[in-house]
Amino acid sequence: MKDVLTPEQISTYHEQGFVAIEGFFDAEERRQWWEATEDAVQRRLSALRAGLESGTVRKSFTSRVKAPVLGMLGPKGAQTARNALRAVLGEKRVPKGFNGVMNTNQGDEDSYYARVYIQCIRLHAEHEQMRKLILDPRIGRVAATLAGTTGMRLYHDQALFKPAQGNPTAWHLDNPFWSFHSPKAMTMWIALDDATLGNGCMWYVPGSHKTATADKNLNIGEDFAGLFKMYPEWKKIDPVAAPCPAGSVVFHNGLTAHAAGANMTNHPRRAFAVAFMPEGSVFNGRQDVLSSDYFKTLNVGDVLNDNEVHPLLWRQEKPAEPAFRAAAGAGAAPVARTA
Repeated sequence: MKDVLTPEQISTYHEQGFVAIEGFFDAEERRQWWEATEDAVQRRLSALRAGLESGTVRKSFTSRVKAPVLGMLGPKGAQTARNALRAVLGEKRVPKGFNGVMNTNQGDEDSYYARVYIQCIRLHAEHEQMRKLILDPRIGRVAATLAGTTGMRLYHDQALFKPAQGNPTAWHLDNPFWSFHSPKAMTMWIALDDATLGNGCMWYVPGSHKTATADKNLNIGEDFAGLFKMYPEWKKIDPVAAPCPAGSVVFHNGLTAHAAGANMTNHPRRAFAVAFMPEGSVFNGRQDVLSSDYFKTLNVGDVLNDNEVHPLLWRQEKPAEPAFRAAAGAGAAPVARTA
């Protein structure tokens, strides 16, 4: 693992809002990530299919009402109705962002979003090898060093498998979706397959993290460029593509605008994303991917430090205090030293 950063990489991250590191994982590490992620995703999807077939798992409310609503109102009318409900009931009741069953977006395989990518969230919580790979303290140290923070926790993790001929991923920001807000929030995007211009590699608006705000964002849907209506000044900035071979990663700030093109090939483009939360971050009232049971225990302003939900990846240890100074601070005489 290339876990030692150069000054240039740190500078690029802070200036551009993202930095790509080619070959971050060596061949053996890449194999472990690929195999563990593939296994975890297939387990999750098999459980979902079995649950839907047996009736023990219900489709999301959105997927159940989509067909009749679309039939009555059409696509634009349905979106207008959703926006109106969100304004009246609030985003907790009609949320933006992830909305699915069993922590996947595959409850309705025919939806547009389900064809953007196969999304499986919090795989570390149920797959031992995934947990081992994700919670590697070296990764936490790299993330904390880039962000400029003394500690980093896992916010959540997700597999993002863009299927063959899959839909594009609309321009969006990450951190406004999340249950905390921080200018030091970060995502590590891992290329499990070669990510190319043809199969949907990442694209970024460099420097957008400097002017983005937590209250302006766009859901990942069919309005590919809608984010630029919220931030028209970004139309003057040329987006930058980040194609990279398997085993490479791209770290991006949680407020950096990013997207991915359609997968124009007949093969999937597999990726994995780890979302990092600076230690000491506080709850902002959004449920996002938090479980309902955990969400009910939280009040706005609570520190998100539950090690089962948000494990600590790395913390900078304070240097040991000299014995004579500690003793003197306690009111005792300085400790004598002998050679």
